[in-house]
Order: sequence, then C-alpha cells, then structure tokens
Amino acid sequence: MSMETTAWMQLHSVMTAEQERRPFARETLRRIGGFARPHRARIAQFVGLGVVTALLAVATPVLAGKVVDAIVSGDDESRVVRLALLIALIAVLEAALGILARRLSATLGEGLILDLRTAVFDHVQRMPVAFFTRTRTGALVSRLNNDVIGAQRAFSNTLSGVVSNLVTLLLTLVVMLTLSWQITLLALVLLPVFVIPARRMGRRMANMTREAATLNAAMGTRMTERFSAPGATLVKLFGRPEQESEEFAARARRVAEIGVRTATAQSAFITALTLVSALALALVYGLGGWFALNGSLEPGAVVALALLLTRLYAPLTSLAGARVEVMSALVSFERVFEVLDLEPLIQDRPDAKEIPDGPVSVEFTDVRFGYPSADKVSLASLEEVAALDTRGGSEVLRGLSFRAEPGQTVALVGSSGAGKSTIASLLPRLYDVDGGTVRLGGVDVREVSARSLRETLGMVTQDGHLFHDSVRANLLLARPTASDDELWDALRRSRLDDLVRSLPDGLDTVVGERGYRLSGGERQRMTIARLLLARQRVVILDEATAHLDNTSEAAVQEALAEALEGRTAVVIAHRLSTVRAADLILVVEDGRIVERGTHDELLAAEGRYAELYRTQFEERSGDDEERPADATEIAVA
Repeated sequence: MSMETTAWMQLHSVMTAEQERRPFARETLRRIGGFARPHRARIAQFVGLGVVTALLAVATPVLAGKVVDAIVSGDDESRVVRLALLIALIAVLEAALGILARRLSATLGEGLILDLRTAVFDHVQRMPVAFFTRTRTGALVSRLNNDVIGAQRAFSNTLSGVVSNLVTLLLTLVVMLTLSWQITLLALVLLPVFVIPARRMGRRMANMTREAATLNAAMGTRMTERFSAPGATLVKLFGRPEQESEEFAARARRVAEIGVRTATAQSAFITALTLVSALALALVYGLGGWFALNGSLEPGAVVALALLLTRLYAPLTSLAGARVEVMSALVSFERVFEVLDLEPLIQDRPDAKEIPDGPVSVEFTDVRFGYPSADKVSLASLEEVAALDTRGGSEVLRGLSFRAEPGQTVALVGSSGAGKSTIASLLPRLYDVDGGTVRLGGVDVREVSARSLRETLGMVTQDGHLFHDSVRANLLLARPTASDDELWDALRRSRLDDLVRSLPDGLDTVVGERGYRLSGGERQRMTIARLLLARQRVVILDEATAHLDNTSEAAVQEALAEALEGRTAVVIAHRLSTVRAADLILVVEDGRIVERGTHDELLAAEGRYAELYRTQFEERSGDDEERPADATEIAVA
C-alpha cells in the first residue's frame, strides 16, 4: 500500500468519524449482538481472513529483504528464485483471500442490511396513520437506506479493519524492532506529523461535506416537491419560473463552490502527507544505508524496513481514530433502533377475535376520542424539528352513540371539522377510541384481528389514491388471488371496463403516480372496483364524490349503487342531496350527534339539517336539485 493511498484512507477515516461523535449505551451493543448472532459464523471467518491477510502482508517485505541480501551476498541463484516464487505465491494467495474476504464482506453486509431493512419496514407498516401524517417521508426512507448502510459498515468494514490493523501493526512493529530499533523509533516519532494534519483537515472537510449534504438535501426536497404532478401544477399556476430557477441555481452554485474548495483542500492535504511520507522513506533509506555501510545492518533489512514503513503507517493512522470511527458507524444502529423502539399505538391482542360470518352491524357507544400528541406517535428526528409538539388529546368526539343495523345505510352530515371523518377512521382502527366502544358485528374492534377487520370492512376516500403501478396491480391489492375474469367483472360493475380496454396495455397499463393519468372520476371508480373485488360486508364512503363534476359523479354513483348493495354502509357526504334515501341520517356538530332521523323527518323538524339543506339548495339550484334522482340518490338507495 502506497503512502498516498494511506493518506487518502486517513483523510476519509477522519472525515467520516467527525460527522458524528456521541456515546452509545451498552443496550445498543446488546441489541447489535442480537442482529449479528445469525451471522456469527461468517463474522468469525471474516475476522480470521483478516488475520491471515495481515500475516501475509508482513511476510512480503521480509522476503523482499532476504532477496536483496541473497543478491548482495552472492548466494546461489536457486535461493533467489525460491524466494521470488514464494513472494509470487504469497501475492496469489493474498489476491485469492482478498476476493474471498470481499465475498464474505458482501454476504455479511447485505445479510445485515436485509435483516435491518425488513425489521424497520415491517415495524413501520404497523405504525398508526398519525405517525405518517407527521413524519417526513424522506427522513423515514433515509433510515431504511443511509442509516441501515451505516450500520452495516460497522460489521463489514470497521470490525475487520480493527482486527487486521491490530495484527498488522503488532507484527510490523515486532519485525521492524528486530531489524533496527533506531529506525523503528524514528518512524514512530514521525507519526504525529502524519496524523495531526489529517485531524485538522478532516474536521474542516467534514464541515464542508455536511454543508454540501444539507444543500443537496434542500435541492432534493425542492425538486421532489416541484416535480410531482400537484407541485408542478401549482408552480405553473402561481409560481414564478425565474425566481424558482434563481433559488435553485443559488443552492447549486453554493454546492459547486464547496466542491471546488473540497477538491483543492484534498489535493493540498494529500500532497503534503505524501511529501511527509516521502521524507520518512528518505530518512529510512539514509539512516538505514548509513548503518548498512557501517556493517551494523544488512542491505536487505534496509529494503524490508522501507517496505514495512508503508505497512506501519496505514494501521497506525487507522487505529488512531478507530474509537471515533467505530462510534460513528455504530450510531447508525441507534438511529435504526430509534424507529424500532417507537411502539405502535394500535396492535393486535394475543387473543384477537374474528368478526362473525353473515351481515354485520356497526355500533358506536359513548365514543370519546382526541387525536394523540406528536410525542406519542412520532420522533423529532423524523419530523425534522428540534422538539416534538406535545399538544393534542383534546376531544374531537364527545360521547357519540349510534347503530347501523346489518344492511342499513347511515349517513353522516354536518359542518366541516365536526368530526365526520374522525368517526369513519375509528371503524377500521386507523385510530383507537379514548373512551366508549366501536363494534362490528357486536365485537369491539380493539379485540378483532387486523386480518379479520380488513376482510370485513372497506373504505372509499375522497382522493381515490392509486399507486404508480398497473391497473392490475392496483386492483389486486384488494384480493391478490383474483383472476382476470374477476378483475374485468369488477371493472364492468364499476363502469370502467370500456376505459381499461381502450388503454394501450389494458390491465397492464401503468396509471401514474397517485393515479394522475386517470381523471378524478376514473380514479374513484378504480377504488370502487377494488371494493367490489374485496367483497367486504361493511363499506365506508368518506366524501367519495366531493370533488367530482356532475358527469363523473353520476358515473361514480352508479358504481357505488352496486358496491353498496346488501352491505352495511356509513356514508359521509357534503352534498346532502346524495343522502336523501339513507335509512338514518346523523347530523354531527362539534363531535356530537345533534339530530338523527330520515331525510323527511329532519326536514320536518326544522333543525340544523333543514338549515344545511336549504343553504345548499339555494347555492346549487340548477345543479344537484335539478339532476335526476338516479344520479343523486342511487348511492344510498
């Protein structure tokens, strides 16, 4: 290994070590051991290979010195040939062991990455919706990528490096002291000249690296926001392209400036350390040559010492920052464990029940609920804030009770923010109640298994979210075992089969991010098709037609009529004309049910419902009230 390579290694070691310095608990080490235990055989092999490689690395300079001595002393040519062949054999063996060690390193590292990523992904999937509403997606994805890879580095790089460097250092020192203790001490005296500049320059370059990373992250966030379909639309409607370009260019220019400074500093640093290394070699050759000419040192020993010097600085400089480097690598484990330690608020009980077969009733009994505060569901580092917001817990629902009999349709109406969508979110256990009970088929949803709940209850939300995948893949989320015939049947019943047949690849056509290649009405009918495939017995419609035009709403309502047939339904509607045929209408205000009854009963009562209905009738005369009844009432007929 050349002195220049050693300098680069030291610079990289210090730069990465300076990124993060903080102690970690013994509990972290114990948990790391738990993840490492399945890989202990490979770890032992990896460490063993490191030791053997270190032994071979020290052997080559010694043999090279013996070759020089054999030449100078005029030994038999066969001895020189044998030594040369031995050096060649060691080189081949080192190469083979290097490939084997790289394979073991990759297997160990990738295995650890697989275990960590799977554990984090599975854990995050169990987190409540409140977690995702607060967490920045990029910060969470970073835990699955950057931090997991940082944790892997602690095993595949740092662990083997410490072991092999210790063995190499001890063997090199022993051999060098045996050859010449004076030259060995001289080499050790020069070590601070090699290490101290690396420390100072490393801190400076680490700061520049952090700044560049921050600016790159800001540019990435800006691009992600601006390049998404909603973001691009917003910029085209209200943004100023020139200002957007200037702001982006300013950050990019700053990154470019830091890149130039970093490259210049790196070049100056490597040049300086390479010069120090060259001077050290000159001293070895000068002092060693003087000893050799005086007869106190063999010529071969001078060559061996020069070669061993390069093997001495590399492990010495690496081990000088080993503690910080290890902590820097292992801190990634803490960041991964931080996510794994965040307990999901909603979990299946060990004795979770199944919802009985047959028609299912929906019942709310004295339900009280307040959204959890951030400190219960999130992490400051994932929200990218200094401290979590501790506010929360104020009641949104206040002693709410109602019952939907099997096969009935119950409509929830009221002002925005009254608590209608909150009611809907409690049925599929997106949140758990603080007081009272929510029952499906007479069973408290907190006692029901998540699988049984998914099989029983389906939901259509107002945004009609789809993944950036094919029509087929989006539908199969509802029932992975569905055949093509069943997919086409669901599309036909949701009034989408003609559209999908006209698409370039039919069922395999990609719908785009969030389904933006489809219209709003088409996206909603896709979610209804999923509902039909799932064949769930309870259906929640949360403002399913809120943002649709008259034509799209009529098509969606026809599809909903088929989706609701024979099912228990809870319908949240802003347009009151769409719920006139509901079996029961609940008027929700400030987290309470203030009125209940049929459409005619509530109009006759001249209460809040009648007030809301008259207001909408006046605002939309010529719109909803003039539409045919089958386009406005079919969803709850």
